[in-house]
Amino acid sequence: MTGQREEQMRRVSVGVRTGIAISALALALSPVLALSAGASGGGWTPIGQGTNPGSLPGAVAFGTTAPSTPETVSFILDEQNKNQLEAQVENGISNFVSVSQFANEYGQSQSNIKALTTYLSKFGITSTVYPDNVDVSTTGTAGDYDAALSVQQDQYHVPSFPGHNGGWGVPAQNVHGATTSPELPSQLASFVLAVLGLSNYSSFASQSEHNLTSISKPENGNTNACLALVGLPDACNLPSNFESNYGLTPLENSNAGAGQTIGIVTLAALDTSAPSYFWQNIAHIPSTGRTVTVQNIDGGPGAPSWAAGSTETDLDVEQSGAIAPAANVIVYQAPNTDPGFADAFFTAASQNSAGSVSSSWGESETYLASAVAQGMETTAYVAAFDEAFLEFAAQGQAGFVSAGDSAAYDASGDLGTTNLSVDTPGDSPYITSSGGTTLPWSATLSGTTSSGATVTANVQVNQQRAWGWDYLWAPVAAITGLPESEVAEDVVGVVGGGGGFSQDESTPSYQQGVSGVNVFNDVQYLTPTGYSNSNGIVEPESWNFNPTPFVQHGFGTGRAEPDLSADADPETGYLEYSPSFAGEPGNPNFLQGGWGGTSFVAPQLNGSTAVIDAALGHRVGFWNPSIYRFATSWNSPFTPLNQPGTSNDNIFYTGNPGTVYNEATGLGIPNLAQLARDFGH
Repeated sequence: MTGQREEQMRRVSVGVRTGIAISALALALSPVLALSAGASGGGWTPIGQGTNPGSLPGAVAFGTTAPSTPETVSFILDEQNKNQLEAQVENGISNFVSVSQFANEYGQSQSNIKALTTYLSKFGITSTVYPDNVDVSTTGTAGDYDAALSVQQDQYHVPSFPGHNGGWGVPAQNVHGATTSPELPSQLASFVLAVLGLSNYSSFASQSEHNLTSISKPENGNTNACLALVGLPDACNLPSNFESNYGLTPLENSNAGAGQTIGIVTLAALDTSAPSYFWQNIAHIPSTGRTVTVQNIDGGPGAPSWAAGSTETDLDVEQSGAIAPAANVIVYQAPNTDPGFADAFFTAASQNSAGSVSSSWGESETYLASAVAQGMETTAYVAAFDEAFLEFAAQGQAGFVSAGDSAAYDASGDLGTTNLSVDTPGDSPYITSSGGTTLPWSATLSGTTSSGATVTANVQVNQQRAWGWDYLWAPVAAITGLPESEVAEDVVGVVGGGGGFSQDESTPSYQQGVSGVNVFNDVQYLTPTGYSNSNGIVEPESWNFNPTPFVQHGFGTGRAEPDLSADADPETGYLEYSPSFAGEPGNPNFLQGGWGGTSFVAPQLNGSTAVIDAALGHRVGFWNPSIYRFATSWNSPFTPLNQPGTSNDNIFYTGNPGTVYNEATGLGIPNLAQLARDFGH
């Protein structure tokens, strides 16, 4: 659900992800054992920068962190032969490696790892080395880490942050953090990419997107049972609708996905009873004896709840598992922290049990840049997650993440800026970014004005298009009597499928030369204005509004996302069952319609991969090198959504006639059965 703002989970501030990328060096054990912590300079190297929650607006320090405070800190090590690995992944890998083979070729040496863990053990820190020799998860106390990393952790009260454009915010928290950069002896720092976890700030917030509930949709004489749930029959789809809409039905049966395992990476706990109830009573999928296994990473995220975002986890399992009814499911659920998120991905990679993995949590690149500028983050965060995704690809594990639900203006949802921005980790060249569309639908909307008059307005979407709620602005303005600019910026908001150009990642080789990737058409309803430096970077924070923009043309650079798209609009969205809805203000029904967002698309593609892998008898691996090649062939399994103009846009980018790719929907919508045949050749 990237859906009441997005079923993608947003972040209002970043925790601790500090790092510096340096090539690996051989390290003799004995000199390191002679070193002690506490002195900077000379033989010491900072790893990234401070992770100071005190830089957040309104944060107040109230003392030092008690030395006995338990903490989990992850050391992400630099992968060896990384340039070679990146090139292989971008070009497509057919000979997949095992975890042990990956560790031997790309992980750090046993001597380096031994040197790091021995050093940390001198301070009472316990280490768990992942089988890939890339992630070292550690536990200790604040005092242990202060001494080992030459930092001082302090306590902060961070006030709550409201969500932008109606999105969920982040609650007030008392947290710890370090004001200075962690340091290690230079020999150790030479192969440590990032240190994650010197703050426990929970920075993600649920951004699930729901259909408009303030405007009614009368359906006189219609007996569709979905009307009782959402008032609109188009918004009660099931996974079977995804299958039929995108050509997967020929591969579907009760044994689809047999022998496969689906991985879900999430930062909120699963309501363990939800998937089976949904499959049996809502989707009417026969029981197949499959297993749903929950693994708590770094202690887990706590109990399921509406506030924590458990509805996201529930839908991820429901959607992926319904599409692959015979596949097992592993839920990697982690705390809402940086090391939790990273460790969940590295656990999925190091186990190598799941042939496909998806996640629906993220943040805008602009938020990440702001966190760096404020001393809360380093660009090594991007590199750390890239390493996990590179391991997926090398081992033949397909990976999918949602592209975001704040349209081309991803940062408007989490930072409140109005610049063009894309979502991370979907910006990684080593993961498949899943975008959103709107299915054809029509309705008569009605509402009551302040004077008591009843006003109606029609909505008509004639063909599948890029998801952007600009098509609702004028009807809602007519009903409410509000200026369309106010409806666009605040009432309906900037909502749609994420897409555009990364500022952090370069164009991968599989996108180079693909028509439409580095050129675009746009319709600029919203022109950013009001530049300021309030978020640590100079970015616009307001808009000028144009209700009738012309199609313009431009050029862009960087990794383009999304890669492909499917229905994500809540107005043509899905049924969801979640006990965590009990905590939702005003509508605590366990079964609800009208949910959507690109975080539906990621798990749906995850489940589709399990079906394809089972049908072919082998893993297809990382999709992107193959699907871009297929899309440029004479018989593409994709239908580009390339009509230019205001009837097919994500509130900026629109169709590129005659090209293979556009930044609103990527390669377009897939025919999954044809895609399976192409994977099999």
